[in-house]
Amino acid sequence: MPHKANEPRRHKIPKARYRVENWAAYDAARRRRGDLTIWVTPEAIAAWTPPATGRGGRPARYSDIAIETGLMLRLAFGRPWRQTGGLLGSLMRLLGLDLPVPDHTTFSRRSADLAVASALARTDGPVTVVIDSTGLKVFGRGEGHLEKHGGTARRCWRKLHLAVDPATGEILASALTGNEEGDASLVGPLLDQVTGPIGAVLADGAYDGEPVYRAVAERAPDAEVIIPPRATAVVSDTAKSAPTRRDHHIQTIKERGWLGWQRAVQYGRRSLVEVAMLRYKVLIGRSLRARTLPAQKAEAKAACAVINRMTSLGMPTSRKVA
Repeated sequence: MPHKANEPRRHKIPKARYRVENWAAYDAARRRRGDLTIWVTPEAIAAWTPPATGRGGRPARYSDIAIETGLMLRLAFGRPWRQTGGLLGSLMRLLGLDLPVPDHTTFSRRSADLAVASALARTDGPVTVVIDSTGLKVFGRGEGHLEKHGGTARRCWRKLHLAVDPATGEILASALTGNEEGDASLVGPLLDQVTGPIGAVLADGAYDGEPVYRAVAERAPDAEVIIPPRATAVVSDTAKSAPTRRDHHIQTIKERGWLGWQRAVQYGRRSLVEVAMLRYKVLIGRSLRARTLPAQKAEAKAACAVINRMTSLGMPTSRKVA
């Protein structure tokens, strides 16, 4: 039964209310997200045109940093490639720079092979990593439209896998795959992108399984793994002599119940990855603009870098009031 069919009989839970304590600083940070000087740096201008290599053939006119700058401008301001080229050209004129601006075909072709120049986020000490995935539409109507108007479900979508630091809200790692890829198979590649030491890994019940625990142990043997076991989970055969992390979770749930286990391991931090996914869909969009998978991967990587730059300007500090 759909959720709305049971709405009159559903127990009403009052919505929690929060108050932002640093509203002035957060408001200023949100205004700075539209400041064009954030996106054009002297280092990018210096590396705009690649030096001559001395090899045969036509030399490259634009460096990867020029294509990456255009891609990030496109995602940050939600413009098509032609308008992005016009925006970048106007910035060059305002800055008084005589630098070439790629056309829309060059942007589209080069962005498919683009690798984002730097890591998404760098950490100093042990970091808590929260992992989850969400869907991004490529084309076709959504579920809500089909439920209301009917028709044939002709949709294509990709999976965006994120690893988020719950303390700062920054995206530590990302990966874009087809919808046939399983979530658990991306745990290892995501952890490989984290530059600093890993203190704990959190995920929901879809990641419960020995492959995920093994992937975390190979990359961070001392990291704590916090994944809720399935309702039918049982302890391993070696639980008495050498209990695993999963055995400890099962035993704690048996002794304290689900809510007691969640409070003991602070499982509520896992919801912050869903906040990061919502932030992606609000700031960047719920669909991908590129049409090929390599270009879509570069687009998602650059989008995560754009979001990290926006969140680094300032985040709200809220307090629950009711």
